[in-house]
Amino acid sequence: MISNLRHMHPSGSILISPVGDIPSWITAIIADRIKAIFGFRTRVSPLLDNLSFAYDQKRNQYYSTVILEALAARAPKGCIKLLAVTREDLFIPILTHVYGEAQLGGIASIISIARLMAYPDVGSREKSRGRIIKEAAHELGHAFDLRHCEDDHCIMHYCRKLADVDLKSDQFCRYCTILLADYIKTLGG
Repeated sequence: MISNLRHMHPSGSILISPVGDIPSWITAIIADRIKAIFGFRTRVSPLLDNLSFAYDQKRNQYYSTVILEALAARAPKGCIKLLAVTREDLFIPILTHVYGEAQLGGIASIISIARLMAYPDVGSREKSRGRIIKEAAHELGHAFDLRHCEDDHCIMHYCRKLADVDLKSDQFCRYCTILLADYIKTLGG
């Protein structure tokens, strides 16, 4: 993967925030790739101990929008964006599940590895790693005010199923790269 933005931004960092028992290789690979993709320093630090406050008993899932609000309220100084990573299965009311969610143009985003991890019927560990990186970058892209992209190879392409995630690349298209660079300029980056 080649960095879409060629230089490191001097101020602020992107916080990668594991919630619960997330393997360190996952947070390390996310932090490394997000730094390369967005050009900001990254750091790893937990903000939430658990997500029980967002649990929906009827669905046996966790309401991601409520989690985003809690994360945004806990964002530390110097953190320009944050990405939480959880094992819990996430949802929003209009969908059966989501791989993640973000506050469009806001600070908080989250992904769940529950459906992205490789199981015997969905692929290898390498495939899982690619899915996690793509969805992490996708959700952070929303926090950087990017919308869904029609280019099915762009990170910002909306994916309904794992096959769609596997198909898209780990890069922003030319158009989304320009929009991202323009947004970062508004941050003073």
